[in-house]
Formats: sequence, C-alpha cells, structure tokens
Amino acid sequence: MNAIARNRGPGARQAAITATEIDPRWASIVARDVEADGRFYYSVKTTGVYCRPSCGARRARPENVAFHASIADAERAGFRPCKRCKPDQPSLHDTHAATVADACRFIEASEQAPALEALARRAGLSPYHFHRVFKAITGVTPKAYATAHRSQRVRAELARSNSVTDAIFDAGYNSNARFYEKAGDVLGMAPNRYRRGGMDARIVFAIGQCALGAILVARSDRGICAISLGDDPDALARELQDRFPNAELVGGDAEFERLVATIVGFVEAPQLGLDLPLDVRGTAFQQRVWQALRTIPAGSTASYSEIAQRIGSPTSVRAVAAACAANTLAVAIPCHRVVRNDGALSGYRWGVERKRTLLDREAHA
Repeated sequence: MNAIARNRGPGARQAAITATEIDPRWASIVARDVEADGRFYYSVKTTGVYCRPSCGARRARPENVAFHASIADAERAGFRPCKRCKPDQPSLHDTHAATVADACRFIEASEQAPALEALARRAGLSPYHFHRVFKAITGVTPKAYATAHRSQRVRAELARSNSVTDAIFDAGYNSNARFYEKAGDVLGMAPNRYRRGGMDARIVFAIGQCALGAILVARSDRGICAISLGDDPDALARELQDRFPNAELVGGDAEFERLVATIVGFVEAPQLGLDLPLDVRGTAFQQRVWQALRTIPAGSTASYSEIAQRIGSPTSVRAVAAACAANTLAVAIPCHRVVRNDGALSGYRWGVERKRTLLDREAHA
C-alpha cells in the first residue's frame, strides 16, 4: 500500500493520487490494456482485491491503488483475487489464444482447408464466436489464414517438386484454375518462373548513397519491390540476389537512377512525400498493416497497439510487430513510424539508429 495514502490530510491524499497517476502502469489500467496483463497486478485497498490491468470492474480511485509485480506479492500484502477478472487463473485471452493456436496447427496439418464449422466444433465454440475469436487473435479470418498457409506451402513445394501441377496439388489446391487465379498475388510471377528461383524474371536495381548509408532500390515489372538500407552495398546486392537466385538482375539505366534519386530525396526530405507504384507481396494481414502504416503522416508516430486497433484487430499487437519486421520497402512503407506504447523505439529491420534518424528528421521537417 502507498505509504502516503495512510495519512488522512488533503495534501497527503493529493500526493497519493499524483504518485499513482504519474506511474505508467496507471495508464494501462485506465486503458484496460490486455497487453499489460501478466506484467503487473494492482490492488484496491477499499475492496481488498487485486486485479489484472484489463479488469472490467469499475475503475478504482487512484489514491486507493497499489501496484504489485506478481500474484504472490499481492497475496502477501493481504489481497484476494478479483472474482471478475480472476487474475489467479488463465485469462480469457490466454485461453482463446491457446484455442486459436490449436486451430492454426490443425489448418496447417490438413490437406484441404477445413470448413469453419469443423474448426468451431474442434474448439467447442459456435461458428460465429469462433470466427470472431480467431480474427481477434490472428488479425485474419480462418479462411485467410488457410490461404496464406497454402501460399507458403506452394512456395516450398515449387522449390522441390518436379512439376508445377504436383506442387499445386501437394500444397492443398484442388484445381489448377483456383491456384492460377491468385498466382500473381501469391508469388509475384508465373509459377514456373518462381520454381526456377525467379528465372527469366527481370529485376532492375541500383545502389546509391544517402544520409543513412547505402540504399538499394529494385523494381520488378509490377513496381518497386525492394528498398533496403545498410552499411555494405555488396551485402544489400547479395540479399536481393538471395531472394531470387535465378532472376536476371539488371543495373539501372539513367531513368532508373533518377527514380533512385527521388527515393533518396524522400529519405532526406520526407515532407516531399513518395508516390510510386509498389510491388507489395505479403499475407492478407501483413498488407492490412502495411496499408495502415502508409496513413501515418511524416512527423507523427503510432504505437503497435494503435495500428492493431486501426485495422480492427486490437489484440494482434505482436502480429503487427511481426508484419513491420517483414516489410522490405524501407521508408515507402514507413514502419519506422511505429513505436512502443511508452514512445520508446523498438527494433527496426535496418537498425534502430536509422529509425531514430528518420524520426528526428521527420519531426523537424
């Protein structure tokens, strides 16, 4: 219990309120932040109970709140578990997460995409409830998850199968036609070409220098497919070649060099904006995240939680972070504008210091 709160004078009471409200854990309680569950617990001296940060009970007065690092700490202080949020038991979110994880493994192990009804029966939920829970946890529907997994399987099968047809059926597609309808989105090129490691695919690229070091820009016939930053130009070129080992990598001409100059200009002066056709390939969830990132104005930031809320999946914070990490288009898809809930910088594919520099430059543009 806050020692200040033991005093009864109005000054001591205000001091107790202030001490609680300036603690960052109080903001998690006010927001009923599910992501904070398990990180700490709080007790309420007037009720004698302790709760999770996400507890839906009426908010306690800040002067009556104390924070605890663990359940044991709260119980040693004489508090009992709240009957509403049941902090001493697995949370509903954890239970749902385990259910959805089981469903994902079942989808991945199935030859054909399981029907929604079959998945719901396995989970012991109604189809409507299961669908809502699955989307809340993963950010995508069960059907979209199955489609994304088949896309991954077909890439793997194309790499080792003797024919495209064998790969298509081994990956769970029940007809060639259904796969070829989506082949461009799934692979970014014809299946035969992908199976040969990008053979006959033509990717134009160039490497330049900017304030952040070396920059590589590559373009397929669909649009810009890579913008990479680094210290070693040769390493950037090798990374591109590793993605499509048999593609024809062509050095950019004068026109392409002007395109690179445009992107470098955007890195140096973000207020100019960047409006280029992009070759964006990813799962349905990743593309929703990347689209949300492109709506963050230069000079602004958003937390992973805020992005999750914007795309309608408030509990998919970790999946949002993974989508940011999978982005291969630096600055064009501005994952550098996503920060932690407390405003601190998190990881960045091209280095945290580059992220800091980009944000500082945008803030003062």
